[in-house]
Amino acid sequence: MSMFIYSILFALLCAIVSIIYSVILIQWILKKPVGNEKMQSIAKAIQEGAKAFLNRQYKTIGIVAIILFTIICLIPSLGFVVALGFLIGAIFSGLAGYIGMNISVRANVRTCEAAKNGLDSALDVSFKSGSITGFLVAGLGLLAVTGFYFIFQDIRALIGLGFGGSLISIFARIGGGIYTKAADVGADLVGKIEQGIPEDDPRNPAVIADNVGDNVGDCAGMAADLFETYTVTAIAAMLLGNLLKDLNLVLYPLVLCGISLIASIIGSFFVKLNKKESNIMGALYKGLIASGILSAIAFYFVTQLFFGNLSNLIYFCSLIGLIITGLMVAVTNYFTSTKYKPVKSIAQSSETGHATNIITGLAVSMKSTALPIIIICAGILFSYALAGVYGIAVACVAMLSMTALIVAIDSYGPVTDNAGGIAEMAGLPKEIRDITDPLDAVGNTTKAITKGYAIGSAGLAAIVLFSAYVQELNIDPVNFSLINPSVLIGLFIGGMLPYLFGARCMEAVGRVAQQIVIEVRKQFKEIPGIMERTNQPDYKKCVDIVTKGALKEMITPALIPVVMPIIVGFLLGPVVLGGMLVGAIVTGIFVAISMTSGGGAWDNAKKYIEAGNFGGKGSFAHQAAITGDTVGDPYKDTAGPAINPMIKVLNIVALLIVGLLV
Repeated sequence: MSMFIYSILFALLCAIVSIIYSVILIQWILKKPVGNEKMQSIAKAIQEGAKAFLNRQYKTIGIVAIILFTIICLIPSLGFVVALGFLIGAIFSGLAGYIGMNISVRANVRTCEAAKNGLDSALDVSFKSGSITGFLVAGLGLLAVTGFYFIFQDIRALIGLGFGGSLISIFARIGGGIYTKAADVGADLVGKIEQGIPEDDPRNPAVIADNVGDNVGDCAGMAADLFETYTVTAIAAMLLGNLLKDLNLVLYPLVLCGISLIASIIGSFFVKLNKKESNIMGALYKGLIASGILSAIAFYFVTQLFFGNLSNLIYFCSLIGLIITGLMVAVTNYFTSTKYKPVKSIAQSSETGHATNIITGLAVSMKSTALPIIIICAGILFSYALAGVYGIAVACVAMLSMTALIVAIDSYGPVTDNAGGIAEMAGLPKEIRDITDPLDAVGNTTKAITKGYAIGSAGLAAIVLFSAYVQELNIDPVNFSLINPSVLIGLFIGGMLPYLFGARCMEAVGRVAQQIVIEVRKQFKEIPGIMERTNQPDYKKCVDIVTKGALKEMITPALIPVVMPIIVGFLLGPVVLGGMLVGAIVTGIFVAISMTSGGGAWDNAKKYIEAGNFGGKGSFAHQAAITGDTVGDPYKDTAGPAINPMIKVLNIVALLIVGLLV
């Protein structure tokens, strides 16, 4: 058999193994004990809310998808195969998030019950739950790209598949982000600050909506986001290999992704705590490091097989991608973990008030951009020196090949967050919260790590997509010189987009949160006996408000990256559009990293104070930290992470319309 068949079969086999492993984990999770009747009733309410939102969200996205499918079919330069790829990308992306979310809302109560047996048991259940989402994302992504390419052998049609994944990603990120943070902000402002009741207190009418939001935002939203990043990166590298007219360059990214999938499955078995251990992040790192080492070893032999004399140069590019992954994880951990100076400085500044907390938090968010940008620049410099633009593509693919395990350590976060909420609402002993709270604090860090990882890889992938755009356009690169006014205009327009997009997302959270605040205040005032626990609040009303609000508010920001390339491309020309793509990449990375790392630092500063530092819960510093956390919520979970798919949607739409522009 030819190298083509061997490569395709290997990638398909790895994808299927990943999906089968997810199914085995699903069965393992569902067999775990679910706790007492009260715990089960709370978990059921969260399940129903999450399912109702996702069903309504996907119906809304489905209408948009059908319209776009029809438009793509009718454009002669695109046609049915591209439209079919678009549909497959959208369906697989939605499927990964939907299944992962449905397991997360069942694993939360099981994690809470497992916490009765100790920290190691709770980590085991929550991490394996997150692994289901991670291995589904990577497995379905590799299956979609490899299977579609094998059947149609049309690289350009794969752009349609990437666009389908991107569409789901941007809607899921924005819609889920608005939902989770509007509920969270509303619950905190009235419950914690005005009424002085703890987080996840069952007397808070928004508490169920808040717990639902953790799943639809941080599980389903992240799954769609990383599915899109994973597939688009592989497609960008394949597209570049095709433009360089070398089949091995096209197949190589698929094999790298397959290798890392198997390495990640093996690495996941290293994530465990002994009975006497308490270093949760260390346990998660063990799995990531093991997977990285196994991948690096296997990459060497595969690269030798593919490229012969050039193999060392390309192999070093793949190592650069793995090194960037490790460095991005370490840097984000430094800025968002309770163990290090940035978070502690925000907590300390809370002693002097709300304003100083905000000032320090903003400063930390800005500083957090420096090291990641230096790492990305070094990665671009070295990989380009070794193998040109394709070297950057290989580094990016190697980086994204670790998606399964990165998503796993992210998706465990909302599970532990919900587990703590269930423990509080079910009135379980303090010892249970003493286990779920540290898991949740690490979850805040891992969620920030995943967002930083996704944003960094998005920047690299966008550079590769831009290179493909330039080559498809077939315009002399000198026209993209900075002395060309068209390029400068494009740079300014593109640089403005992440700010406009982020602002629309932040405003959306604010508007829906205001509705929640009004409703929660109303219930505390009009329903007698809530504070005395003699009467229950109306949880469904808050769930309904955030569901309707999120679905309404997500449409406009989601359409910005779809519509802007079309307007700029046809009105101002392909050179301005090229400048716009670069401008959005540059400012987008800065805005996204500052928002996600800053928001994570604000959240963990609050948790650091709640652990008994600077006065502990209920202190003046704690109230200031709650304000900072509330500001950071839409930063880290709505606007910041949504910029990642926005950057790539801009580039993919530009690639789709480039034939029409020429």
